Amino acid sequence: MPLIRPPRPEDRPAWERLYAGYAAFYRVDQTPEMRARVWGWVIDPAHEVEARLAVAPDGALLGLAHFRPFARPLSASTGGFLDDLFVAPEARGQGVARALIEALRAETAARGWSVLRWITADDNVPARVLYDSLAQATRWLTYDARP
Repeated sequence: MPLIRPPRPEDRPAWERLYAGYAAFYRVDQTPEMRARVWGWVIDPAHEVEARLAVAPDGALLGLAHFRPFARPLSASTGGFLDDLFVAPEARGQGVARALIEALRAETAARGWSVLRWITADDNVPARVLYDSLAQATRWLTYDARP
């Protein structure tokens, strides 16, 4: 199993490669400036967005997870939202995604959050097989309205 830990300043180049791979997977145009902004968020302890990295015994980064708290007014609670989860292609099938999610579930419990929630594309079948083994799919559809 990989070590799951917060990012360190020296992780930036490897994190950028992983995050660029994540953007490419979802066919999202992402610039170096966008990655720089997100990196600034995840290493700033005052920012709401945090990260966990999956690290191999040799120190190579295998995967990343970005998460944050979110208010749940209807239940008068706070939940955790997993925004981004990505595993390097060469590390897939080795339990890296499961380890990242389980680490975030532990964070959820430690922080007293009521739920850990995430979304994925409906055609992301390999990920959905894992997600179905770890969590319950909801009946909610997601909508995006442009400003």
